[in-house]
Amino acid sequence: MIMNLTEMDDADAKRLVDFAAGLSFGLHGSIERVTAKVFLLSPQNVSVTAEDKARIVESGFFNQS
Repeated sequence: MIMNLTEMDDADAKRLVDFAAGLSFGLHGSIERVTAKVFLLSPQNVSVTAEDKARIVESGFFNQS
């Protein structure tokens, strides 16, 4: 799951990241920062390769301009 918090204020974004991190930990998944306020959450049985991440970035999904 991609969690884009760029439109949220910092306090609410922090609370949501804390909640998501707890869920990820509880389910043995992972949470990874992609940009300052964009996070990638993955379940335990899914691995996202560097190629996958590069392809997502190249397609403009994380374009913040």
